[in-house]
Amino acid sequence: MPMDARDIEALIRASFPNAVINVQGDDGQHFAAEVIDASFKGMNRVQQQRAVYASLKGKMDGAHGELHALALTTKAPE
Repeated sequence: MPMDARDIEALIRASFPNAVINVQGDDGQHFAAEVIDASFKGMNRVQQQRAVYASLKGKMDGAHGELHALALTTKAPE
């Protein structure tokens, strides 16, 4: 079942309730997301992105995952 941007935002928001989250994409498989959250302070980009991918609860796992591609930008607020 394809996902939409609201589904992805809801999954991320569950783990990062105070984040600024912007998800774009409308083909059901390819999306871009920007996540800005204070919890990222002191983390490198790989650590930040791993935290966000973990929030997706396996939706990107394997060839049959519901979410095919997510271009991810993460940062701590300035």
